[in-house]
This record gives sequence, C-alpha cells and structure tokens, in this order.
Amino acid sequence: MERQGTYVPRTATLIESVEENTLEKTFTFELDDGTPLPYNPGQFVLLTVFGAGEAPFTLCSMPGNDPRITLTVRRYPGGRVTEALHEMKPGEHAGVRGPFGNGFAMEMLRGRDVLVVAGGIGMAPQRGLIEAILRERDQFDRLIVFYGMASPDQMLYNDLIAEWIEREDIDLRLTIDRPHTDWDGHVGLITTLFEELDVLPGHTSATIVGPPVMYPFVIAECERLELDPEYIFLSLERRMACGVGKCGHCAVKGTYVCIDGPVFSLVQLRELEAE
Repeated sequence: MERQGTYVPRTATLIESVEENTLEKTFTFELDDGTPLPYNPGQFVLLTVFGAGEAPFTLCSMPGNDPRITLTVRRYPGGRVTEALHEMKPGEHAGVRGPFGNGFAMEMLRGRDVLVVAGGIGMAPQRGLIEAILRERDQFDRLIVFYGMASPDQMLYNDLIAEWIEREDIDLRLTIDRPHTDWDGHVGLITTLFEELDVLPGHTSATIVGPPVMYPFVIAECERLELDPEYIFLSLERRMACGVGKCGHCAVKGTYVCIDGPVFSLVQLRELEAE
C-alpha cells in the first residue's frame, strides 16, 4: 500500500463539489478502496485528473479515520489540471498519491497558545489544523485565528466561519484589504490585526500560510511580539511539484520542500538563507 500511495495513484470518487467563490471550489473525494488516508494537517497529496495531469494540493480536511479527503483548489486560467478539476462532476474518478511532506508539528503546538494566520487561500491548509485543534481542544491553550482576504466575496468556508464566530474557545479576527459595501468588519491588511494583539511570547506558537508577499510582513509582526522563532511555522507549499524529491522544482540549497517541508520553522528558514 505504501508503494501504491507514493508512486501509484489510489483511485478516488468525487463525492461533492462546493463552489466557495468565483475562484475556488472545495472537493470531497472518497478513496475507492475504503482505506483511510493517514496524514497530518499541512501535508499534501498529488491529485491526478485523468486526461489532464497531476498537481499537488494541500489537504484541508481534518485528519481522521475516514477514507474521505477534502481539497480546496483555485482555478487558474490556462491551468490544465485546475480547470479540468473544476469541471469534474460527482461520481467521476481521480487518482490520489500521498500524503507527502511533513505538515505541522502538533507537538510544538500542544499545551501552548496558538496563533493561526491565514491569507487568502492559505485558509485551506489552516482549516485542517484549526479543526484538529478543536477536536482536542483541551490539549491547547488560547486559539487565535487571523484570516485576511481581498474582499468578502473571496472568503472561504462561510458556514464554517459562522460556526467559529459563535464559539467562545476561538478568538477569530477577520479583515479585508479595502472597504466594501458588504462588509462592516475590520478593514486593512492582515498585519493590522496584530496592532491589538496581546500574547505571551514564550507560550505562543504561530502558523502562517498565505501568499509569499505576506510572509515578510507577518514575520516582522511576530518578531515585534518577541515570539520564539522555533515556534513560528510557515508553509512553502507553492514551490512543490513531484512530491518525492525527484524533479528538483522545490529544491532550496539542498533542501527539498516536498520532503523536508512544506512546513518550516523560522529558524530553519533562516538557516537556509545563511547557507
């Protein structure tokens, strides 16, 4: 099974396709052999859309004893795989390889306050992490979630976000980049949410996923709060391709994002920069 999962795709049936907005859809697949896919939040799979190709996508569902997996995928014009995937209908089949990568180190989060920072579609991999924390809520202290998007119509998981808002064990803060007639919440880049954040620096872990342009500014805010760099984690998932370290597309100075990552601590990233 390991060889099949790594090198030979397992077939899966599309169970449900949900349109999140004009760009993204969330797809739920069920593995045809009925065997659950063990994975950690932040890991990814390689999805084969038959007749179109294969591409890496981070799992956004909560890990569990279930043969179903969920992926949220942005449609890119001219992208053969994403365009074909967005045209798939329930009952059609795809191939799944993986899981690949390391995912988030849950042991570095347990017993601590957790700050989750998600920009745009970066909420997809963070969703699985948040749901995993909520499942074992008593093993984590404060849970703070920052979610920023360009406009309210680009928000993912509206129903789930509404549920989180009603919970008392999540400090959820939302923002959009620019004023919008359909929005009465916070307006500003995601970094502006840090202005009113009070944390315990030695007791807080941070996970950051979003567009690369966001990272330096969010890192700067985490450093201003004096968070420990060993407990600041970022995902470099956008660099991945083959998933097994063969194509070299994700190589950074001898480190393979698809194998050694895609999640790295800030300490690890700084060491890569210094090499």
